Amino acid sequence: MTAGISDTAHVVDPATVMGLLPARPRLLALGEPTHGEDDLLELRNDLFRQLVEQEGYRTIAIESDCMMGLVVDDYVTSGTSTLDDVMERGFSHEWGAFAGNRELVRWMHAYNDGRPASEQLRFAGFDGPLEITGAASPRQALTELHACLTAWVAADLLPCTAETLDRLLDADDRWTNPAAMMDPSQSVGQTPDATQLRLLADDLVTLLDAHTPQLIAASSQEDWHRARLYGRTATGLLRYHYWMADTSPSRMPWLLSLRDSMMAANLLALAERGPTLVSAHNGHLQRDKSTMRMWDQPLLEWWSAGAIVSAHLGEEYAFLATALGTIRHQGVGAPPPDTVEGLLYALPQQPCLIDARQLAAALADATPAHRESPWYGYSPLDPAHLAGTDGIVFVKDARRSETPPAFSND
Repeated sequence: MTAGISDTAHVVDPATVMGLLPARPRLLALGEPTHGEDDLLELRNDLFRQLVEQEGYRTIAIESDCMMGLVVDDYVTSGTSTLDDVMERGFSHEWGAFAGNRELVRWMHAYNDGRPASEQLRFAGFDGPLEITGAASPRQALTELHACLTAWVAADLLPCTAETLDRLLDADDRWTNPAAMMDPSQSVGQTPDATQLRLLADDLVTLLDAHTPQLIAASSQEDWHRARLYGRTATGLLRYHYWMADTSPSRMPWLLSLRDSMMAANLLALAERGPTLVSAHNGHLQRDKSTMRMWDQPLLEWWSAGAIVSAHLGEEYAFLATALGTIRHQGVGAPPPDTVEGLLYALPQQPCLIDARQLAAALADATPAHRESPWYGYSPLDPAHLAGTDGIVFVKDARRSETPPAFSND
């Protein structure tokens, strides 16, 4: 069996990646089974650098707050602020502390130095302003959208004033109350003020769409794209807060679906602008339905961002999952030999890129077992997802890092 599987293994480089695909996709997504491992971030950085230089990708999108990502984009394109400040303010989930993310931002800034705007590499966060403990206030997105429209559209067309928005939003901490995630009664998402804000946000987005020709002519494509991001984020956050206040059994499926739906909308907007590289957890990028079991609830199911994007883009979306053999410093030892990871662990070439569909065909008569992880932070491959994956990047052993990974443009 291992001999047959070895025929599906290749080196990890742009030529072999593109060789798995019918054409260069507009969105090329590289997943990871856990966050923060330096080996995986170093591999991602090296592959993305080569894809930028050899295949013409011009945006790198990370599973991080889309609004905070604007801070990083400003830095890599114009040098605004400092690297230390950008790593602190430009990433959600505390991912600015990861050495691999710092090196990525540093390299992007260096790559853009001296290049005209049309040839520069852009950065984007594509997650919503969401954390496990709750969601951000919609204030920033709503007020930025309103300010854009105030500058470009006749005042009598605006559905409200900035003062009205400020009054309805009130204090931000009532939106970010962490108790609301576990207790819907603590959420403000279905209050009269929140309901009015949803209506106003919808009107503001509609006004933005209806005046697109005027707005682009009066400002720029970049300003218009940012205004659209503000609109998507404002309506998405208000919708998320609404369902945080819900008490029905649909509450958690809605919240999980909304996050991935917001991710998908941001990715589709990036795809409109040009070829984009995407980095996120495998679970957000897979084409198959996502599942989760929480507390004593029935199995939760929802469509991932990757599934939604793939339905829209077809072959212009590609997904490479990453799998790991061991993470010994997190208690994840060698995989059982009857799992997908166990079969790949025996291959001599490491790291390697596996043709996932060829692997699925090779295993058609011997379905692998599903690996169980002793650590909640690592998600093993689901053998049932192989046929819906374009490739698997396999890393045999994740090492505990003592020094930041090397990352250069040499």
